[in-house]
This record gives sequence, C-alpha cells and structure tokens, in this order.
Amino acid sequence: MSPDTTIRQAGQSLASNPAEVRQEIRNYTMNFGPQHPAAHGVLRLILEMDGETIVRADPHVGLLHRGTEKLAESKPFNQSIGYMDRLDYCSMMCNEHAYVRAIESLMGIEAPERAQYIRTMFDEITRILNHLMWIGAGGLDLGAMAVFLYAFREREELMDAYEAVSGARMHATYYRPGGVYRDLPGRMPKYRESPWHKGAKLKRFNEAREGSLLDFLDNFTREFPKRVDEYETLLTENRIWKQRTVGIGVVTPEQARAWGMTGVMLRGSGIAWDLRKKQPYAKYGAVDFDIPVGTEGDCYDRYLVRVAEMRQSNRIVAQCVAWLKANPGPVMVQNFKVAPPSREEMKNDMEALIHHFKLFSEGYCVPAGETYAAVEAPKGEFGCYLVSDGANKPFRVHLRAPGFAHLSSMDAIVRGHMLSDVVAMIGTYDLVFGEVDR
Repeated sequence: MSPDTTIRQAGQSLASNPAEVRQEIRNYTMNFGPQHPAAHGVLRLILEMDGETIVRADPHVGLLHRGTEKLAESKPFNQSIGYMDRLDYCSMMCNEHAYVRAIESLMGIEAPERAQYIRTMFDEITRILNHLMWIGAGGLDLGAMAVFLYAFREREELMDAYEAVSGARMHATYYRPGGVYRDLPGRMPKYRESPWHKGAKLKRFNEAREGSLLDFLDNFTREFPKRVDEYETLLTENRIWKQRTVGIGVVTPEQARAWGMTGVMLRGSGIAWDLRKKQPYAKYGAVDFDIPVGTEGDCYDRYLVRVAEMRQSNRIVAQCVAWLKANPGPVMVQNFKVAPPSREEMKNDMEALIHHFKLFSEGYCVPAGETYAAVEAPKGEFGCYLVSDGANKPFRVHLRAPGFAHLSSMDAIVRGHMLSDVVAMIGTYDLVFGEVDR
C-alpha cells in the first residue's frame, strides 16, 4: 500500500467520527514548568487542554531527587539531623522533630520538660514562618505584590530567633535525641549601625532586642496579631483575590480522605484532624489552642485556615514563653550515651574529651526495632519510619511527606478549571519539592 493510500484511509476513518476530529483539533498538550516559580523549578506538569480548560494534568517529579533517605542510612543517627532541615526548607525544625522522636522512641528516652516546651515553641514559630512564606509567595503567584513584603517583615524577626539558638537562619539542626542543642540565649543579637540603620531608626529596630530571646518573643507575640490584621486587610476582602480563589480547586471531604491529605488541605475541607490534638506530643497536651477548619474546601478556605493557624500558633508561642520564663531546668537528658560532655568537662577530663570525639564521629548504637513517629508539620503529617538493626546507622529510613500525597491529587482537582487556576492550586498545595522528591 502506498503512503498516499495510508494517509487517505486514515483521513476517511477520522472523518467517519466528526466528534473525534473536533477533539483531535481542539486538545493540545502544554508543558507547565519545570521553570514555574511556585515549585522552585522542579515540578513539571503536562497539561492536556481543550482551549483554556484543563482536560488532564500529569505531574512529573524526579527533577530534584537527592536520595535523602539513602544518605541517612549511610551515616550515624546523629549526623543525619541536618538532612531533615533540607527536606522542607520552610518547616525546618518540625522535620527534625519527627526524626529525633523516632530515635527517642527506639532508645526509650524522653527529653526533659523544658526541652519539650522549647520544641513546642519552635514548632509553632516554624509554622508561622512557613505560613508567612506561603501567604507572601501565594500572593505573588496570583499578582499581589505588597503582601510579600509585609509577610517577610515578620519572617525576618523569627529567622533572628532561629539564628539566636542555633547560629543558622534556616537549617538549624537544633533538636537532638534527648533534648535540644542548648538552652535559650540570655540576649538577642542587635542590629549594628549601617547606612540603612542609624540614629533613631537603629534604636527603634533594637528596642525589642534589649533582653533575652524570651523577651524578644514575648514582644513579638503581642505585636503579631496586628500584623496578621494587615495581611487580611490586603487580601481577605480583596475582590481580585476572591475571584482567583473562591470556588477554585474544591476538595470535598471524601476526596481529601481518599487522597490521604493532611494538614490544611484536610482541615480546609472541614475535617478537624490535627495530630497536635488527636495524638499529642511534646507539650501540645498542656497548651490551649483551637483547630481552624474550612467549610467549602476551596483555595479561599485554605487561605483562611492558614491565616487562622498563624493566630493560633501565636497563642501557643505566648504560652510556651510564659512557662519557660518561670521554669528553668535542663534541656538535655543526663544520658551520656546521647548527651555530649560540656566544654568545661572536656578541658579538665581526658575521658570526657574522648567521649566527645567518639559521640560525634562514631555516634551511638540504637536498639534493634522499628518505629514510626509523626508530627503535625505546617504542610500536614510529616512522618519518619525508622528501622534499626542495632548498629550506629539506621537500617532503613523512610519519610512520609504530606506534599507528595497532595500532588498526587492534582489531576482529579484541576480538571475542568482554567489554566490560570492551576497556578492558584499549586500555590494552595504549598509544595516544597525537597520533601516531595526526596
């Protein structure tokens, strides 16, 4: 059969079904990313489109993959805490919390009460940091510039709190099996004179930094509700924001359960599931807070839930600050298998010095067994499944990332929406690919 005959016959077979011809002409495939800024250059969506309407969405992951879990299996337990910060680099200490809780579970140890309060406080500081990044970047995605600048004003202050306890503004590596790296500092770093900060302006910037970190956070918790009011003034009743989010990306309670959603994606659909209430850990059972839930399950509801969560996190931080001011105490277990000796001990005792080197080079052996520890991270349930064979390295590490389950639902949620709605949906998923594509 000649090529001409083949083409002619193919044309006749298509012509026999005009609907197929129209579908063939209308539908086209679009590469959405991987350069899209909402997913930091590592999400590729292949969209099948009928004009401007999404017919099918196929998310592709694998552009970032760093093998975090396998790296953690090749190093002593205490040397992998820093990897957890880099999974979701907007929820750093929450990721650390799940990992150290899994180790503590296998070793049968528990952090001192003061350390538990510090962890609770910094988990909530991390939640506020995450939601500030989300509200700023989500606004930018949909064309709102100002809210990004407002949100980063408070984000910078909380980053200073991270730096005060760990020396790093993002990747803190502050939590340890058995407690935290060190107690809270007695003074806050201050701004130095510069072309941008001098005279009365410098004094105003340093007003809240005259005391300890707890004094600084105490002042922050009093001021923050007014700052959240400013974000809401910019967005909550903004008609353009509502046109882009109300009724967009509706996730029904049934869909949320079926796709294994957690966090704001689940609570935005009206399901009040929160590990801090349902399976309390650290000191969440001792503090008072509410679980905000949505009603419609759309992008706007998820925005409202995150804003309400910032207010609730602020309440928790204020309660932790009050308790920590009134209750000094140790922040690390007195278990020399996991706790390093003090600098003073190392200077005066050769045995302590050897123990220090052994702990940080070889680590410690964890009893054989398996465990799963989860925390209510800002994006949802972040879990660590840990298997030990009795050695100083994990036999198996598997991380349960909330973003991966959420991204899996992309096709089901965006079908029938417009192309611009996909941007809103990616934003409301609050994806960070360090954890999605581990």
